Amino acid sequence: MDNIILIGMPGCGKSTVGVLLAKILGYRFIDTDLLIQEKTNRRLFEILRDEGNEAFSSLENEVLSSLSAEKTVIATGGSAVLCSEGMENLKKLGRVVYIKLPLCEIEKRVNNLETRGVLMKEGQTLKDVYFERLKFYEQYADVVFEGENLSLSENALKLSKLL
Repeated sequence: MDNIILIGMPGCGKSTVGVLLAKILGYRFIDTDLLIQEKTNRRLFEILRDEGNEAFSSLENEVLSSLSAEKTVIATGGSAVLCSEGMENLKKLGRVVYIKLPLCEIEKRVNNLETRGVLMKEGQTLKDVYFERLKFYEQYADVVFEGENLSLSENALKLSKLL
């Protein structure tokens, strides 16, 4: 239980804050989106485009379910909370921190939905995804971290003190 797992919407800073937090704590860092890319030799948007949402979700769940780590900050993809077995494993590995930002801030930060690799149903908007996932982020979170109005490094420092 010495790991820190970061969850939240795409664009909330999980990866960037995660790297900084790992440096502050002297922990390792893992980005599960990168693990998926390494496993498939493809970028996330290519997997979604070529194989679809179900195949992507299955792959993400497999990666999250098989993950093990010690003294590591783990940044998950925004859709990790839709993977029940994967989240069950992550909850066993450590404290789950939800980096919460308001929708307006997420919309400012995420402007490349096609190439970012965001799991979305056809016709969904970023707003739809935000409100669909909100209950899952809150359900799985051991800690809710409000990340608004600070730089990424300030957020990492504030989060390290909170934990």
